[in-house]
Amino acid sequence: MIEAKGLTKFFGDYPAIEDVSFRAEPGEVVGFLGPNGAGKTTTMRILTGYTPPTSGTASIAGHDIQTQSLEARRAIGYLPETVPLYLDMTVRQYLSYMGALRGLSKQRIRSRIDDMFGLCRLEEYTDSLIGKLSKGYRQRVGIAQALLHEPPVLILDEPTIGIDPRQVVETRQIIRGLGGEHTVFLSSHILGEVSQVCDRVMIIHEGRIAAMDKAENLSESLGGTTRIILEVRGGTQNEITRILAGVPGVQSVEADESSGELSFIVECEPTQDLRAELARRIIERGWGLVDMHTAGLSLEEVFLRLTASQEEEDSASAEPEPA
Repeated sequence: MIEAKGLTKFFGDYPAIEDVSFRAEPGEVVGFLGPNGAGKTTTMRILTGYTPPTSGTASIAGHDIQTQSLEARRAIGYLPETVPLYLDMTVRQYLSYMGALRGLSKQRIRSRIDDMFGLCRLEEYTDSLIGKLSKGYRQRVGIAQALLHEPPVLILDEPTIGIDPRQVVETRQIIRGLGGEHTVFLSSHILGEVSQVCDRVMIIHEGRIAAMDKAENLSESLGGTTRIILEVRGGTQNEITRILAGVPGVQSVEADESSGELSFIVECEPTQDLRAELARRIIERGWGLVDMHTAGLSLEEVFLRLTASQEEEDSASAEPEPA
């Protein structure tokens, strides 16, 4: 539904993105993750036809973004980071205006506006001035205008930025519900948001794609170890750490008191299942084994490892300064 091949964009001599290639399948929610300045917004502007690439191609629903620009843009619902709303219009007036701009009939506009009020939970604000709405409800109006013409592709740039936690949760629920009927391409620098909402994750770093896969697959491929989380009662932190670290195959033991309980993160060789032996060592000393489970890398840890690896590669390949 979205396909990019070798997208590159230079601003002067500066490459904002280089050789960006990926696919987003029909009905898929893809998270586009990266720090500020990594190239997310530039990529989205190219996909939506706002700016041409220096080189490379992209298509939306089978339409080339350069040679079939109008057809490609008709297939897109776009929510930019700053939503361009008319603050002196009511929500109904604004959506009617956007429907007319997109060539919908009056009857179709009325029907779709009613649908959007329900989907985006705007029923109480149909005749409210947009300028009187909170930031969270303005975001919902932005999502409604992006969906109004029933596009197969939705491109959302930082849809939850600057809104309160309750509305963040509600906005994520709306976006999650759009998957299946729409291909959703979601930009964010909030790692937790991407892991909760998206089917796959694409990580961009310094203008290049560092990885693209399901979050759990990225965790497995980059982990290199098996993590076992244990909660233990009885014994001291130093005692428990020493006993766990003495189990053959254990690579490291880290105490974690963030939950208020004494727990340990044990990293083991991935080819060995040490849970039974770890449990035996704890129980034979009379300590209580409250909890034990395996865990992969968090999305934040995956991101940090990927970007750190890329920076190390760049440093290694850089030529030394002449003396």
